[in-house]
Amino acid sequence: MDATFFFDPICPWTWRTSRWLVTVAEARGLRIEWRAFSLGILNGGDVPPEYADAITASNRALRLVEALRAEGRHDEVGRFYAELGARTHDAGNPPSGKLVDAAVEAAGLGDAAPALDDERWDAQVHASHALAYASAGPDIGSPVLMVPGADRGLHGPILTEVPGADDALVLWDSVVPLLRMPAFHELKRARH
Repeated sequence: MDATFFFDPICPWTWRTSRWLVTVAEARGLRIEWRAFSLGILNGGDVPPEYADAITASNRALRLVEALRAEGRHDEVGRFYAELGARTHDAGNPPSGKLVDAAVEAAGLGDAAPALDDERWDAQVHASHALAYASAGPDIGSPVLMVPGADRGLHGPILTEVPGADDALVLWDSVVPLLRMPAFHELKRARH
């Protein structure tokens, strides 16, 4: 894999970053490994009531992500996430179990659908989350990006919009060397 992208599908910032990474992957012929990062786990299960349905939807989706990953079905994880993000972030709908199910169907992943409600995948979601957190944490969230040849991952990049193809490649060509530089720690600026 050329990049490992740990994500929580309910995060709109993560969605924009994922679309950037897909643009780069298509332009450069890169392979993406999609992995689970759970905002529910990150917050220790202390979820405000208004986010409970979204976290439940995320938990179901992340089980599927790890089940597909375990079978080496990385492209299918990407296709599922694209379908889910289009139904939630692009359409302005809150994440829900119904939208997760619709994304599974649209991605043609009915054979893997039982993983959505199979609690046995929770251990793999926790392990994936722990790997991402150990790689880039503490004080991080979704997403986390890892690339070969880098000792640590990076939280982000966090994007306010999805860049066009040229800017997407410039950003990739800037981020990867920083990731591989052991002395590099952080870049940050306030959001508008």
